[in-house]
Amino acid sequence: MNDEARAFILMQLRKHDFLTLATLRPDGWPQATTVSYVSDGLTIYVATWVKSQKVHNIRHSAKVSLTIDGPNEDWQRIQGLSMAALAEEVTDPAERSKAFALMRARFKQLEAMPTLNLDTIDVLRITPKVISMLDYTKGFGHTETITM
Repeated sequence: MNDEARAFILMQLRKHDFLTLATLRPDGWPQATTVSYVSDGLTIYVATWVKSQKVHNIRHSAKVSLTIDGPNEDWQRIQGLSMAALAEEVTDPAERSKAFALMRARFKQLEAMPTLNLDTIDVLRITPKVISMLDYTKGFGHTETITM
């Protein structure tokens, strides 16, 4: 991955607060869910209820897809990311603490939730394997794909 591509990906990760995460249900049907996220470099973290369907799905299959983009009134300025990735539950206490610290720094509304029981929250680490960069400023429909 060249420096320009890395800078574009990191900018998109910083620019947006939500992603759409598609997981695979055990019955074979995909399930898409919108979630907030944080990132540390190219590693993405999502916090969710430990009994959520997406956690159940990821325990069944670690393969996920996601998109990150925002509202675009001008279709010639669309920019975003689409990824094929692997998702796994974070069990290491130090990594969980790091992910929660990143979340608290980015989402100030967490301060209004002091009774949040972190034992009922699962942290998912999402590691990109294929990244498609959408950048219509380079031409309508322009994408570049990077395999990690």
